[in-house]
Amino acid sequence: MHQIIRYIRQALSEHYSPSETSLLARIILEELSGFSYAYLTSGKFSNLSDCQERKLQEILSRLKKGEPYQYVMGKTTFYGIDLQVGREVLIPRPETEELVEWVIADCGDGATDILDIGTGSGCIAIALAVKLPQVKVHAWDISDAALQVAQRNAQLNHVEVHFGQRDILKPFTEESRYDIVVSNPPYITQSEKTTMDRTVTAYEPGEALFVPDRDPILFYERIAMLGEDLLKEGGRLFFEIHRSRGDEVCAKLHEMGYREIELRKDLSGNERMIRAIKCEQR
Repeated sequence: MHQIIRYIRQALSEHYSPSETSLLARIILEELSGFSYAYLTSGKFSNLSDCQERKLQEILSRLKKGEPYQYVMGKTTFYGIDLQVGREVLIPRPETEELVEWVIADCGDGATDILDIGTGSGCIAIALAVKLPQVKVHAWDISDAALQVAQRNAQLNHVEVHFGQRDILKPFTEESRYDIVVSNPPYITQSEKTTMDRTVTAYEPGEALFVPDRDPILFYERIAMLGEDLLKEGGRLFFEIHRSRGDEVCAKLHEMGYREIELRKDLSGNERMIRAIKCEQR
């Protein structure tokens, strides 16, 4: 087995760092064999079957082309839960876990209804449903393919999330009202595309990433506008944001009448999250 591990690391060495090749070898072998890495390296497991060997070569081929390993393996972990992912949805990022943690901490006053706009894989909505079983969680996305992934993930994690297909840039009616609306919408401008890693631009869905250069806070403004009707009085709006747009988004929320606007840094020191409270009507 150690020989197979060395083979995988060597095969990927031109494309990944030593620490990444070690991690990938572990992930790949656990997936192929169904055994833990500790068992695999204990000497009790020595060779792959012909079927496993063919699968290994397919995985290595895709990885060497730059495809993210989460898509190759078809799964990832987010906030302690397992999720299926494919090219229909973005790969959940650690920064988004911090947004989820903020929402959970802010639910201590008895929130009963939460809406996740632009749910993608369902990572935010499902993590909230797992951690806040007393809360009714809703989630919207424009993409039917993404919603199918999210629904499978909700089933995988044994939680109920109420999914709906919405294009929030078009008019629609919604009678429900929410204590919290949370969103990690598209926020990368088209001009930034050339500076991004090809593993992102070549494989992850562009409609979930990019906004026009002329209107970089398009989705924040639209969701804040919807929040005027969707949120209950005193309801809270949570956003993940582009690290360079914090002041701009905060200013727009202030202009629209939101109060107690808080801009928060992630663990890397970047301004990446905002919370705002809907003002009570006078």
